[in-house]
Amino acid sequence: MKKTLILWVDDEIDLLRPHILFLQDKGYEVITVTNGMDAISQVRDKAFDLIFLDENMPGLSGLETLSRIKTLRPEVPVVMITKSEEENIMDQAIGSKIADYLIKPVNPNQILLTIKKYTQTRELVSQKTTRDYQAEFSNISLQINSAGNFSDWCEIYRKLVYWELELEASASAEMEEILLFQKNEANREFAKYIGQNYLGWFDEKNAGKPLLSPSVMRNTIFPLLEKGEKVIFIVIDNLRLDQWYVIYQLLKDYLVVVQDELYCSILPTATQFARNALFAGLMPLEIGQLVPDLWISEEEEESKNQFEEELLRRQMSRAGKNAKIFYEKVNNLKAGKKLLEDIPSLLRNDLIVLVYNFVDLLSHARTEMEVIRELAVDEPAYRSLTLSWFQHSHLFDFIKMIAAHPVTFVITTDHGSVRVANPVKVIGDKKTSVNLRYKQGRNLNYNPREVFEIRQPAKAHLPTAGVTASYIFATGYDFLVYPNNYNYFVNYYRNTFQHGGISMEEMLIPLITLQPK
Repeated sequence: MKKTLILWVDDEIDLLRPHILFLQDKGYEVITVTNGMDAISQVRDKAFDLIFLDENMPGLSGLETLSRIKTLRPEVPVVMITKSEEENIMDQAIGSKIADYLIKPVNPNQILLTIKKYTQTRELVSQKTTRDYQAEFSNISLQINSAGNFSDWCEIYRKLVYWELELEASASAEMEEILLFQKNEANREFAKYIGQNYLGWFDEKNAGKPLLSPSVMRNTIFPLLEKGEKVIFIVIDNLRLDQWYVIYQLLKDYLVVVQDELYCSILPTATQFARNALFAGLMPLEIGQLVPDLWISEEEEESKNQFEEELLRRQMSRAGKNAKIFYEKVNNLKAGKKLLEDIPSLLRNDLIVLVYNFVDLLSHARTEMEVIRELAVDEPAYRSLTLSWFQHSHLFDFIKMIAAHPVTFVITTDHGSVRVANPVKVIGDKKTSVNLRYKQGRNLNYNPREVFEIRQPAKAHLPTAGVTASYIFATGYDFLVYPNNYNYFVNYYRNTFQHGGISMEEMLIPLITLQPK
């Protein structure tokens, strides 16, 4: 195993000989020089893991040496050691991107801790994260086996997402594989829970039902408006909880969370159903019955979400809300830029509703475009692409600018997505819906043990194309494939991100209320 290589630059290096011997006894290789020019020469020739640099040296000063080292090896952490605590020196050193600084006299333990901090942090964090997840594994398994209500499943899902992000940061491949096994187990049990409880949630007397898509605005947005707050309601289509967590790392400098909850997307977890229900405040069956002109059936070719603004306004009208509303679906850079230019006029509204489709477009592009599939090969890469988009988006700029005003943000989505792995055969006619995670049709042939079936869609408040039509839903990481050209479609769609079915990733939806710092 390669030894950690350290360069120590100090014009009084002989006085530090005990420190050098101490580090060598600990297994570190330490090269010493007494001036800046020799330090630069060493840096040019060797790949150091860490550099200790004296600030006050004759000839080339510590700050001048630091500048030249950073030009040669910008990635190497440099710890400045100084007798002075003068603010201007510290400002210059920090501005030159030192990793840290120590004040003389230094002791061996200080030096040792600094070395571990900058050369072994990843390894130490990985070891601790692995130990912590191993200790938590059994507790999560017990929770999965005993989960009895929606709150239990929300807690389980939050824990699994937390450990997914922690293990990703620690790069522990073995533990990531164990976590994937546990997520599979959790999704199997979650599908059973949905199968046993979902239809019962539409009983008005059921006090234990979760917050569902049609009730989100009534329960979250309307109370804020009633208190006189100006509300920015942002719906990022197809955003999962893990993606929200990485996005929030950028937002937390500007916004503080005042309420963090999960609501349950209705089935199918697809934009046509879940997002229309969100804005209408109605289940799809009721939308088709009460406002048939605003519901586009699956057989029709046109966009299924072209009436969101009108559905929103009608929901507001039914609820007796007279708030001034602005609605915009932001599908391109031009629309995003225009929002930034219109902020003063936007703020004259009581409720600003923005829908962003980028994450959903990303998941579909990953299926259809080889280059996107290479960029988003797995969940960490998918999260990274989402974060990169958000960091450079007009949406982030918009939030930062609006956060300077007294407003309340509510950020959510309509459904999530899941990376599918296991094909399940289904036979249907030409009118069967094409989604890989659910099918609607009159002549479906399938193994009922492999799917969740709703033979009477009206009980789930879903529209149908005829009295014999039914819905089936894939669970866990399954996807529905026709027998015709079976192998081709299995290979094409396996490991793509899909939605419409039953999984924690698709159904347990972040609903976050935030205010400016």
